[in-house]
Amino acid sequence: MNSPIATASSSLTPTSGLLESAAVIDDLAIQDLSQFMSAMGGRSRAAATVAARAPSAVKTQALLKLAELLRANRQPLAEANQRDLARAETAGLSGPMLDRLKLTEKIIDTVALGCEQLATMHDVIGEISGMKQQLSGIRVGQMRVPLGVFGMIYESRPNVTIEAASLAIKSGNACILRGGSEAIESNKALALLVRQALVAVNLPADVVQLVPTTDRAAVSLLITMPEFVDVIIPRGGKGLIERVSREARVPVIKHLDGNCHVYVDAPCDIAMAVKIADNAKTQKYSPCNAAESLLVAEGVAEEFLPLIAAVYAAKGVEMRCDAAAAKILRAQPGLAASAHITLASEQDWFEEYLAPIISIKIVADVAAAIAHINHYSSHHTDAILTRDHMHAQQFLREVDSASVMVNASTRFADGFEFGLGAEIGISTDKFHARGPVGIEGLTSLKYVVLGQGEVRG
Repeated sequence: MNSPIATASSSLTPTSGLLESAAVIDDLAIQDLSQFMSAMGGRSRAAATVAARAPSAVKTQALLKLAELLRANRQPLAEANQRDLARAETAGLSGPMLDRLKLTEKIIDTVALGCEQLATMHDVIGEISGMKQQLSGIRVGQMRVPLGVFGMIYESRPNVTIEAASLAIKSGNACILRGGSEAIESNKALALLVRQALVAVNLPADVVQLVPTTDRAAVSLLITMPEFVDVIIPRGGKGLIERVSREARVPVIKHLDGNCHVYVDAPCDIAMAVKIADNAKTQKYSPCNAAESLLVAEGVAEEFLPLIAAVYAAKGVEMRCDAAAAKILRAQPGLAASAHITLASEQDWFEEYLAPIISIKIVADVAAAIAHINHYSSHHTDAILTRDHMHAQQFLREVDSASVMVNASTRFADGFEFGLGAEIGISTDKFHARGPVGIEGLTSLKYVVLGQGEVRG
């Protein structure tokens, strides 16, 4: 019996009759890339109109169908992903990049669960809030509406295809997805399932479109089509995001990097601090919410540093320390021989390693930690580990980051973990959306006025 992936290309004709499927196209079939991208943009704009008025029940059905298809197609998805991994290994892709490329059963289960979580969440589209009666007699409020069409440019992680698609469906938007060339087979397989789920509930397949070419010129075209695309969301390395931000003629929601900090305060629960500092750094090295810098209050440094250094040494984590931290660690019997301890440079305090490396610095107190973080961090996610309530409140108020945490691992800075169902990315911008961008981050507000014949005098 053929799998849905194997037969999807023949069944993906939108039942609305509005749109032509463009799901299965390779580079050789594209004669004029500019014309192709414009046609894709036009289909997205038309699909967005239909998506915006889709009933909540229909969007829910689409998300549940997508979750079902993901679980039913583990094997063909794994085969597509294996082709990407084999090509990436041959090309010499680094360990962290290969890790990001993997589409494991656990990841498939997570994105399927994300679809189901989104399906059960309240639909905010069409909600009116803040309605107030004015002296003129009119009532004024704001209605939450979809943005329209968003373009998503991302690297490596194929699970982003489902996260972006599911959020587009729930928020009533259409999206154009351009994944990295290294994940092209995985992304095509996932996109076919998304489009099949849409067609199954009589929504246009082109609510979600995947750019099927690996030609990098497609990115330049996508980010310069304001007539079709309302916002661009780049998700990947700093180079990609800087390029998109520089060249785009469409508004961009972005974060450049994730230099996340864990600050161990005095006083703190030392055992808990070791556990969290370990998890924040080593649970996974490649995500943008992994800790890259460890700050330790001088009041607990002598006790805490040897304990965490032993953990890091056992896991092969290089520790780039300031002089004070290095002195403490090098004085520990046995630790200096087993641990990779070096002196940090000024650049290390700015660095996002995405690798088993962490910078370590001893600071005087919470105020010094906050000053360091606000100067060197990328304003992504920073955590304080403390027993002092006042220190915790000061840290929450004064650290200028998208997510600020007390006694928790930075690895929780994630749309799924925050209960958003999924995330389209993490924004370190200070306008429109900040932190993990979920449903509300893909919507806007418009003013609505209700009257009973009032005229302005």
